[in-house]
Parts: sequence; C-alpha cells; structure tokens
Amino acid sequence: MEILTEISKNVEIGDSAAVKELVRKALSMNITPEQLLNSGLIKGMEAVGKKFKKNEIFIPEVLIASRAMKSAMDVIKPYMSDVEERSLGKIVLGTVKGDLHDIGKMVVSIALEREGYDIIDLGIDVPKETFLETIQKENPDILGMSALLTTTMTYMRDVIDTIKSAHLNKDVKIIIGGAPITQSFADEIGADGYAQEAESAVTLVKTLLSSDIS
Repeated sequence: MEILTEISKNVEIGDSAAVKELVRKALSMNITPEQLLNSGLIKGMEAVGKKFKKNEIFIPEVLIASRAMKSAMDVIKPYMSDVEERSLGKIVLGTVKGDLHDIGKMVVSIALEREGYDIIDLGIDVPKETFLETIQKENPDILGMSALLTTTMTYMRDVIDTIKSAHLNKDVKIIIGGAPITQSFADEIGADGYAQEAESAVTLVKTLLSSDIS
C-alpha cells in the first residue's frame, strides 16, 4: 500500500511531521494500527537498523528516525486501546548500562506487545542490579537486552553473569539484540538466543516459550 511505503520512507529520513500526518491519514482510511506498525513504522526502523549496521548512517540519523517513530506512536496508541487483553508470557526489556539508545528495543517491544505478551520496559542505561531486581520481583519468562554500541554490548555478559550467580538463569530465558550483536557473541556470553530484528525476535520468543512447555 502506497501510504505505508511513504510512512516507512519518512521514518527512515526522520521526518516526524510527515510521519504523523501520514499516520493520521492512514487511520482515517481505516488502515489498522497493526498494519501501520508492521508495514510502516517497524519496516522503516528496520531499514534504519540495517543501514546503521553497514555504517551507511550514524548515531544522529538513528536518533532522528527514533524520534519520528515515537511521534507516530503517540498518534497510534489511542487506537490500540481496544486490542484484546491477553498474555502469552511476561517479558522484561532494557537497554544496557552506558547505552542511551532505545530504538531497537522499542520496535521489539511494540511487536511483542501486539502478539499478546506482557512487556515490562526498563528503558535505557539499565544496570545489572536493576535487571536482577526486576527478575526477582516480576518472575518473567524472558529477559531481553539491547545495545547499539560496541562499547556497551560487553555489559550484557555482566548482566548474564549476575543472573547466573543468583541462580535465576534456569527460571528466565535471556535474549539479546542490537546493531553490533551477532549470534556468535550471544553464544559466547551464554545468552539463550539472538534476534536481528523485530520479526525474528517474535519468532525466537515463541520458540523459547514453546520449548519450555514441551
């Protein structure tokens, strides 16, 4: 659909005003919030993530695109209130300590929430103590960590080591993601899974939780 393509393109270039206007127009055309998210906003941000990983764009461009997506979410949220309340599992998400970027986490959070998972978003710059306290308090099924910078991704190991020291690693599955993250890094630090983008994150969560049931 042409308008969804336009939304995606304007998210990529970070034109907040254009994105908001297009989202309002799309809603008036009875395009569903789910379509707007998956085929418009998330598609645009995934393109931004791929460009960043290839060094075609840099942090400032990512942040501008992030602001464009957030502005659009403010428009969409009132239309999401009638989504059937259900929970397929509880997931804690956070960007690790030292990292102030939340775009990847935000996209994954939206995608998982739309699938029916209960999301606890700890935000950005989250220390290992907060991750641990939240797991102890909330007893989630999944912990998801993100990092956009190579200088902060190593902190994921500290978080996992802390969880293992508290003997909670058997109670919660740990997944990681972000532009510099790879499957080999996930294996190296002992994470249960790695997702490159929102769609694969949803698939990974479903796989991990279904294996627990079986």
